[in-house]
Amino acid sequence: MSPASSENSPENRGWRGRLGTFFYQRLGLDGLAALAAKKHVPVHRTTLFYFLGGMALFLFAVQMATGILLSLYYKPSPDQAFESVRAIMTEVDYGWLFRSIHSWSANLLIGILFLHLLTTYMMRAYRRPRELTWMTGVVLLGVFLAFGFSGYLLPWNQLAFFATRVGTAIAGSVPVVGKYALLIARSGEDVTGDTLARFYALHVVILPLTAMGLIGLHLFLVQKHGMSIPQGVIRKHGGEERVPSMPFVPHFLLRDMVGWYLALGILATLAALFPWDLMQKADPFGATPEGTKPEWYFLFMFQALKQLPPHLWGIEWLEGEMVGVVFFGLCGLLVLAVPSLDPESRPEQRRRVLNFLVAILAALLAAAVIWFLLQAAGAWVVFEWSSLQGEQISDATELATAVRQFQDSLDWWLQSVVFPVCSLLAIGYVASVTIRCAARQPRLNVNIMGALAVVFCIVMTAWGLVAK
Repeated sequence: MSPASSENSPENRGWRGRLGTFFYQRLGLDGLAALAAKKHVPVHRTTLFYFLGGMALFLFAVQMATGILLSLYYKPSPDQAFESVRAIMTEVDYGWLFRSIHSWSANLLIGILFLHLLTTYMMRAYRRPRELTWMTGVVLLGVFLAFGFSGYLLPWNQLAFFATRVGTAIAGSVPVVGKYALLIARSGEDVTGDTLARFYALHVVILPLTAMGLIGLHLFLVQKHGMSIPQGVIRKHGGEERVPSMPFVPHFLLRDMVGWYLALGILATLAALFPWDLMQKADPFGATPEGTKPEWYFLFMFQALKQLPPHLWGIEWLEGEMVGVVFFGLCGLLVLAVPSLDPESRPEQRRRVLNFLVAILAALLAAAVIWFLLQAAGAWVVFEWSSLQGEQISDATELATAVRQFQDSLDWWLQSVVFPVCSLLAIGYVASVTIRCAARQPRLNVNIMGALAVVFCIVMTAWGLVAK
């Protein structure tokens, strides 16, 4: 035996080496290590988009960890649900922090998934052979939206109770199966303790198992087909094999972990500075709270359904809400079927429509964010000044009146000027391009369909944010 082989023998590597060899041989980790060493990630101007999938996976892990901790103390019954959440926030060590992290990470996860879907669409990463990768991703987005809807009721507060009643009633307006869907969702005619138990089972058992199965399939497909590279990058380098790349382990993974650390810091900051409020306990016989709205990722549907009349064109059986629900259901099926609808036009064709609308949508989103910041700043100023005593009370009242007047004027400008003008501009541009494309491209133009869907969702969401 040579000296080198003698030094590398298990007996001379210590207990760590022998333990590692034991698991490598029993679990077959050699193949996994070889697979990780072989995997490379393309490097180009849109490589940043590849990190969105890992970020979503990390946020899902945060959801699982904090959800398990919360479930140790939560009691899914109408008499104890609210009190158990309040005990988590006030009596359990760092319970308020874990609950806030759970709530904030859920919102960030939905936002990351929407962004991941949009960037995947823009890069046309749904094309052959990645059709199933796209479809599993769309279904996963639907599963996580169901996570958000089912978890909204669990604190059993007043706002969540009535929002769930409205949301399940919308599902009940679906033709033919709506009545049965309503009974299944509520476990009865109305939102009761049985509804809470059903939502809890859905939130902590059914949806997590479904999500983990779909995530496993999605990751397998990503690993099998590799990362999608834009056609422009492939042409620039003269072939897919000539595109620069980096090893997944450790280069890309370390960069991914930096993003995870940043996300964890953002979550901790949001949870510490803006802890999730519990509000008041649900009272089924109480009045509906003013300004009851769903979470932001359902606002575009909520606001659109809100604008529809009870009966379209005066036809008694043509209910506006039913038509809206069917429309959004068809939109979801169209998004799922994008790979089969894409005409796979020439690679040199650019998405001028989508690029034009992204600028408009960014302006709309920026306006909504600015409005939120001004609302928050105004509320904080009013709160601080209203706590003053003595002669400064009148100053606080005048300041509060001025802030509210400014907010009302800002609401009027956003609702009456900014959003209608941007919407008409975007829809008019899309309509003109659609007419020009109809003659030379008879198949459905996925670019225009995606642009219409994005502009509609953002406009309705922004409108819902500023609507009273």
